[in-house]
Parts: sequence; C-alpha cells; structure tokens
Amino acid sequence: MSGDGRVVLVTGGSRGIGAACAAWFLDHGDRVAVTSRSGGAPTPDGADPERFLDLACDVTDADAVERAFTAIEDRWGPVEVLVANAGITRDTLVLRMDDEAWHSVLDTNLTGAFRVAKRALARMIRLRRGRIILVSSVGAFVGAPGQANYAAAKAGLVGMGRSMAREVASRGITVNVVAPGLVDTDMLAALDGDRRALMEAQVPLGRTGTPAEVAGTVGFLASEAASYVTGVVLPVDGGLAMGM
Repeated sequence: MSGDGRVVLVTGGSRGIGAACAAWFLDHGDRVAVTSRSGGAPTPDGADPERFLDLACDVTDADAVERAFTAIEDRWGPVEVLVANAGITRDTLVLRMDDEAWHSVLDTNLTGAFRVAKRALARMIRLRRGRIILVSSVGAFVGAPGQANYAAAKAGLVGMGRSMAREVASRGITVNVVAPGLVDTDMLAALDGDRRALMEAQVPLGRTGTPAEVAGTVGFLASEAASYVTGVVLPVDGGLAMGM
C-alpha cells in the first residue's frame, strides 16, 4: 500500500450499503471509485474530491466494466480492494416469473460480480496482493417468497467466492462474502409497515441493521486484521440466519 492509501472500487456505490462502504474506505485513508448504472454519486461529506471517483458502469456490459477499470487505473493504478455490491431485485412468485426477470437479476447480481472480480484479479495477481468482498444476502440461506431469482444469484456468490478464494490464495489475495440481513436501505423502505414489522420480529436482535454496520464488516475483511481470513461467508443479520 502506498502513502496515498489503497485503490478501492465499490460497485453499486451510489447509495445504501455501497455508499456506506465508500465512506468507510475514504475515512480510512483510501482512494475510492464507485460505480452505478447512471453515475452521478455525490462526493461523501468531508471527503477529498481528489480521492473519490464516480463512474457510470452497467456491470451487465463487459465493455462498460473494462472502461471503468481503465479509468481507475489511468488515474490511480490497479484496484487493490474490490467490493462487488451492485444488485437489483425483480420480485415475483415463480409461476409469474418470466425469463427476463430471472436473467436480469442473475446477470446483474451474479454474472456482474464475476465480471468485475475477474477484471480485478487480473491485476491483483500481478501485484500478489488484493482483497475481494462479494456482497451476498441472508436471502441466500433463508427462503423468501417471490425471490427465487435473487436468492439463486446471492447463493451463487457464495460458491463462486469460495472457488475464487482457493484459486488465488497462493498469490496473497483473499476472497470473502458478506451476507447482510434486514438493512435500512431503499429496498427495505419500500415495504409496507406491517410486512417490515413482521420481518423485524424474526431477527433475534430485534431491529434492522444499518448500512454503516455492513460497511464496517466489509472494511474489516479488507484490512490487515483479516489477512488470514479467506473463503468465509460472514452474516451481518442480527442472528436471522444463525446455524444455516
């Protein structure tokens, strides 16, 4: 790591968990690029604009992914920490789910993560260091009606992450998965009050989490304190999926 801090990329970094992760790394002295489909993420409060880069990038588009990485490398050098957080939902029951709803969620949440991880690893292997954190979900372990596509994608990140971890461990690169539970984001805010209360009642800690709590866990996995941690799935869910 140089005196300028590490080069960090957070996909889906314009809001919610992604924005909280970007703020965490900036607060800890790193240089942070964030991507979203349309771009336009504001510079976090108090952050040096020279250490923050906002990019438009649709992770379902391989050319867009390549352009984003090239822009980061041209400005700061290779990505040393990747937080693959970009994701969408297209909730509906299986019997009503068409192929487009299935493929769009898998292509963004799973294949998109594969695209950015593969591109990041190409440079990390040369550096012989790096951290990759894939953002999964408690939905990978706890069935939720209407989310077969989302759960499949998030569960896929677990198998993909562990396979990648074994492939690159000898190069000093760690790959881990964070699985948030009920977190206070726009996705949760869209639920009606009764359904949200019912879901919160199932959480042993009795409340929703915050994006900052997830970001702190991501930050730990990217830190030297976690240098001997790889292939791990770390729930941040208030105990919702314990034992699964």
